[in-house]
Amino acid sequence: MAGSLPVSPLAPEKFPTLPVISGVTFASASAGVKYQGRDDVMLAVLQPGSAVAGVFTKSKTRAAPVLDCQAKLGGANSDGAAILVNSGNANAFTGQFGQASVKEITSAVSASLNVPEERVFTSSTGVIGEPLPHDRITAKIGELGGTLSKKGIEDAAKAIMTTDTFAKGSGATITIDSQEVQIAGIAKGSGMIAPDMATMLVYIFTDAIYEQSALQALLSGLNETSFNAITVDSDTSTSDSLLLCATGASGVDATGNADFAAALNSVMLDLAHQVVRDGEGATKFIEIQITGAVSNGEAKTHGLAIANSPLVKTAIAGEDPNWGRVVMAIGKSGAEADRDRLSISFGDVLVAEKGWVADTYREELGAAEMKKQDITMHVDLGLGSGKATVWTCDLTHQYITINADYRS
Repeated sequence: MAGSLPVSPLAPEKFPTLPVISGVTFASASAGVKYQGRDDVMLAVLQPGSAVAGVFTKSKTRAAPVLDCQAKLGGANSDGAAILVNSGNANAFTGQFGQASVKEITSAVSASLNVPEERVFTSSTGVIGEPLPHDRITAKIGELGGTLSKKGIEDAAKAIMTTDTFAKGSGATITIDSQEVQIAGIAKGSGMIAPDMATMLVYIFTDAIYEQSALQALLSGLNETSFNAITVDSDTSTSDSLLLCATGASGVDATGNADFAAALNSVMLDLAHQVVRDGEGATKFIEIQITGAVSNGEAKTHGLAIANSPLVKTAIAGEDPNWGRVVMAIGKSGAEADRDRLSISFGDVLVAEKGWVADTYREELGAAEMKKQDITMHVDLGLGSGKATVWTCDLTHQYITINADYRS
């Protein structure tokens, strides 16, 4: 289905120009895993000394590539590393065949590129429950190795798409100790998106030096307010994977640097937002701000209850300012709330407060907010200082069309 859908109306105008990351090269190829006439495999190769951190799905039915990556994280950085990703088949719920496929691919990459097998990471995305035709992938490894390029990241982003309607990329350049440090990342994700790490594949690269355990801690922390704060349809994938790689090629040690952390956070947020903007069938990008909760955790619980409500999402799709559905979602979330203390705003329009519609509210004001492509909702619980922000999209007929025909 990749490439067969109209581009999301929320998509950026074009793929961004990303900084070149020294110490990593990319290649992509057409292996015919599922899709014909387009690249569906990408390879990234990292120089020796690169640190690799990652976060993954918490699904109890997670795929064989996820389990393999989790087992390999935290190893020595003295050797190089490689990442191979295929689209069209998730290699999930494939039992011992899935494990065997991962072994065949990692062994072939290791032998071809002279990278230790324990430093070869793989990801697969696509249909669940079908054996991965790994021989089609291994047959392309020589070609991939022969076409590696520092400038191949955009083609790599396109190769990992499934129901995505546009390739997703983001980058940043910062200065540390008078020297430039680069960050560049790509992502895929459109449907089956819900926080639990968050349902997608993401690969972020930097030329900074960063100690591995510290890199892992940084990634895990930033993940909670970026990829773990988005939802398209409340469904969590078997294949969520986010790898963050620091090649060290710049010679600049960014370990613990606040400016680097801020830049990485901006890249992660941008990619996370692009995934929501490409939500299957999406026509609205929605930011939900929760304040006044008992704790930050309870604020996030309320936010996700609103973001995952089909009634809220369909009302927004129909441009109906139905604030009663927001009240419903808050009430069912399980987090603490007091009907007579909460207030609800759509954009700058105060809609409800003190257990009732606001005296100043007029339906036409709320309707005007709902007609915007980017919509902000603010709920204050009036209970404490807890706050959180989550992002989602609307739910349209097109979502049903895409997923009803997904395996066809």
